[in-house]
Amino acid sequence: SELEAGITVIYNPCPAEVNRKQCSAAPDNGGEAGDVRRKSEIGAERLFLVERHWYKQWEVHVQGGGRDPSTFPGCINNAELFEDQVNWRLKKGLVEGEDYVLLPAAAWHYLVSWYGLEHGQPPIERKVVELSSIQKVEVYPVELLLIQHSDMDTAHTAQFNHSDSIDLVLRTAQEQFLVSPQEETRLWIKNAEGSFERLCNTRVTVLDAALQTGQVVIMETRNKDGTWPSAQLPATSSASEEDEDFQGQPGICGLTNLGNTCFMNSALQCLSNVPQLTNYFLKNRYLEELNFCNPLGMKGEIAEAYADLVKQAWSGHHRSIVPHVFKTKVGHFASQFLGYQQHDSQELLSFLLDGLHEDLNRVKKKEYVELCDAAGRPDQEVAREAWQNHRRRNDSVIVDTFHGLFKSTVVCPDCGNVSVTFDPFCYLSVPLPVTHKRVMEVFFVSMDPRRKPEQHRLVVPKRGKISDLCVALAKHTGVSPERMMVADVFSHRFYKIYQLEESLSSILDRDDIFIYEVSGRAAIGENSREDVVLPIYLRERTPARDYNNSYYGLMLFGHPLLVSVPRDRLSWDALYHILLYRLSRYVTRPSSDDEDDGDEKADLEDKDNLPKPGHVAGGSSQDPGPEQAGPSSGVAGGSRAPVDNSPGPSHWPQRARRKHLFTLQTVNSNGTSDRSTFNEDTHGVSFSSQPYIAIDWEPEMKKRYYDEVEAEGYVKHDCVGYVLKKAPVRLQECIELFTTTETLEKENPWYCPNCKQHQLATKKLDLWMLPETLIIHLKRFSYTKFSREKLDTLVEFPIRDLDFSKFVIKPQNESAPELYKYDLIAVSNHYGGLRDGHYTTFACNKDSGQWHYFDDNSVSPVTENQIESKAAYVLFYQRQDVPHARRHRLSRGYCSPVLLYCFLLGKKRMEIFVDMTCTTGDVGKVCLEQTGIRVGKWVVSGHKRY
Repeated sequence: SELEAGITVIYNPCPAEVNRKQCSAAPDNGGEAGDVRRKSEIGAERLFLVERHWYKQWEVHVQGGGRDPSTFPGCINNAELFEDQVNWRLKKGLVEGEDYVLLPAAAWHYLVSWYGLEHGQPPIERKVVELSSIQKVEVYPVELLLIQHSDMDTAHTAQFNHSDSIDLVLRTAQEQFLVSPQEETRLWIKNAEGSFERLCNTRVTVLDAALQTGQVVIMETRNKDGTWPSAQLPATSSASEEDEDFQGQPGICGLTNLGNTCFMNSALQCLSNVPQLTNYFLKNRYLEELNFCNPLGMKGEIAEAYADLVKQAWSGHHRSIVPHVFKTKVGHFASQFLGYQQHDSQELLSFLLDGLHEDLNRVKKKEYVELCDAAGRPDQEVAREAWQNHRRRNDSVIVDTFHGLFKSTVVCPDCGNVSVTFDPFCYLSVPLPVTHKRVMEVFFVSMDPRRKPEQHRLVVPKRGKISDLCVALAKHTGVSPERMMVADVFSHRFYKIYQLEESLSSILDRDDIFIYEVSGRAAIGENSREDVVLPIYLRERTPARDYNNSYYGLMLFGHPLLVSVPRDRLSWDALYHILLYRLSRYVTRPSSDDEDDGDEKADLEDKDNLPKPGHVAGGSSQDPGPEQAGPSSGVAGGSRAPVDNSPGPSHWPQRARRKHLFTLQTVNSNGTSDRSTFNEDTHGVSFSSQPYIAIDWEPEMKKRYYDEVEAEGYVKHDCVGYVLKKAPVRLQECIELFTTTETLEKENPWYCPNCKQHQLATKKLDLWMLPETLIIHLKRFSYTKFSREKLDTLVEFPIRDLDFSKFVIKPQNESAPELYKYDLIAVSNHYGGLRDGHYTTFACNKDSGQWHYFDDNSVSPVTENQIESKAAYVLFYQRQDVPHARRHRLSRGYCSPVLLYCFLLGKKRMEIFVDMTCTTGDVGKVCLEQTGIRVGKWVVSGHKRY
């Protein structure tokens, strides 16, 4: 192939005959000659090229016994093999046997010691490489042009074998450009089309990387501020120049909001202040563990992008940084985070921890591990087995820092079978104790047209029904729940009319709920009448923009109504006057001047046919108006809610003989299309299905007789000021609730191996082993099939000494209580509601022990009493037995920390933070942990800060 053009022949050591001849030619070296023969017969990794004419001359000299001086070959001369005498590059197209021969290293060294090498000529040493399971001698190595990013005009040529690693190329470039191995560098290659590509995996070979002779390799060195020269955007170059001389405290660095990315900034700030993880990246330990071949990972790109952020934030050279590259990488590997929509910081944190783990997984090839049930074995044995199996497939700094172990106990309700398993976890999602009550705001619309709608705030069961809402309202209004209908009003129409048995969970807090009073029920007898409940919409005719102005549009406005009408006495004129009466609070009746005598006479005749209040069976004398007509049973079949299954549209016939304020039209449930749902005879109007009636107004009539201000008016009931008080809960209560026994839901049953079927089993989770850094996610967001809400309950959590000893069921080591005590190091906050909100972070700096508040690119110091709030969403706790945690417990005591400058035996000054109440012994422990030097004596210099 083209890539193997530089490889000449299958490796074959020098023939035994040649070895014998060369050895016999060596003067007075009988013992050594035998050793050369033995070594040359072994397949060597290094071979040397010798010019064929010199080699043939040497053969002739050997065959003659070395007695003819004219056949003496002289010094080894390979001049014919070189293209020039400066770079000593081999000629192209050399063929073994015609232009050169190959000698093992031992034979070559003996020949050089016997005959010498032409002055100035380099030995032509080549390696044996294995390509496609075949060993070959690489006569033509790959020549690369090495360039430093800071000096793109100067190139250095270096030769590499196809079997050499990219790491060797990197080290060679570092040596060539005098760059310290401690400095972080990376390589780029320039492709034929002029584009650049990263050489991410330095453990692959030159052959695997497909590098070819003449290819340009660029070495880039990370800047002191943690950035890469090639990653600096033009927009940020000026900002970086301004911050070039800035020197702040490492870690006190904001993150720019790229547009609804506060959730990402909050998660990154929390993770950046986990000491073990940050030190792991700052000390470049991640470079040795990048896993580029993990099919579950992101080819190391997430880990490298996060490492870049950490190095910039902790360089001390930035006030804030722009996480644009990291945002792009996250969106590339997790499409749900593409774009600039608001997301959940905990969801991003979960993705990031999993991505970092897979990118840094030390297990290169995961073996199959079968999960085993306890089957009656001791818990410690099963837990040890589960953890070992987990580590056989998952071994990374994320596992070392964040992973713990659950004990899961599942019990079948039928056969009593108990299943015990131990499962790893990365964070705890703990529920919040919630009240079983719910506050709902509704508007009550009375049948009395003189009363304005009333706003009520009702306390109802969270899992109650619509009937519970009516019962709660009845206590405030005195109206029987049987005389109420509940509807969701949206955009001037009924979005839904609820049945009494429906669940309240289908109503969201943002819904506009109206409860209408309708006529009461009566026993169905021979002489009883049935009422029909008509949904009423208000529409206004608006001239549409049409070329002949012949079309008129209809636009909904105002609040719809539910009106009870007696079915057996219903006529169009009666319906008109019923609606006119119902709207009388904000609709003015025409004066006598607006009507002629004929209309007045017709009006009187029509009024004689109207139902009279107080004279209808089943009506209430306390409810004024013509709607008191009889029982309200809704549509046929006993359903109280209107059902829209009427036939197609038709125009409403004009029935009035006098001047009406508005016309009536049957419509569909959206109030848009006219529908023919009626039959008219001498007995009145009957409907083939549940009708929706629209009151259509002409613009002039609406402007003259309709009072919009009065129509929109409402009053607030005294209960509107009621606020459901939420008592604060302790974090320990949330953890207790997390470990209580629960019954699985129907959507997530458990398969019982004994019953051979899925069961709604009981499940209990217990904490068996806790990690060094414990992440606790407070489940503030509640999602059900019909409702979503955010719980703004105040959770009281300790800043230090969070004790898990009573929650961990694994047999404990009483001599080491710090194994179960944790100190807070970071908090992710969420302010706002479900549809909008803002994320911020409280974090404790790992170097100074000082708390700071991170609000995107703004950072400010805070005190500990500012940390606890209703916005706390994700908590990060550090176990006290972690060396870094022990070192900084002094700096986070109850008093303000004090900075001490310590000189240990004349060494470089060391800065430590200690509490005002600590002893010199405490300071000595800190010094011992940081330097390994045990302090024997203290010398304090007056008021100076030493």
